[in-house]
Amino acid sequence: MTVAKSLLLFALAAVAEIGGAWLVWQGVREHRGWVWVGAGVIALGLYGFVATLQPDANFGRILAAYGGVFVAGSLAWGMVVDGFRPDRYDVVGALVCLVGVAVIMYAPRPA
Repeated sequence: MTVAKSLLLFALAAVAEIGGAWLVWQGVREHRGWVWVGAGVIALGLYGFVATLQPDANFGRILAAYGGVFVAGSLAWGMVVDGFRPDRYDVVGALVCLVGVAVIMYAPRPA
């Protein structure tokens, strides 16, 4: 159950951080206004909170592993929301990052 909870929290964190960054991008780069930027800032704050709920207590480990989730999640977000078409190098890079996440977070460690 701990791995499932951790994966769910990584997914929630990805939606909050990537969504927050996207909202800020839309507000500034696409001139949608400060309401979009403010919503993005709130979402980014929620990301920080969700990260604290991970079962592992090591900040550096959580954030390092989340980096891989962010890479893959950003490409997926771009595909769904912006119509981005990743090339094979994007896909391979994201898969390498996700393997890194698995090694960092879920490798067996001595108690």
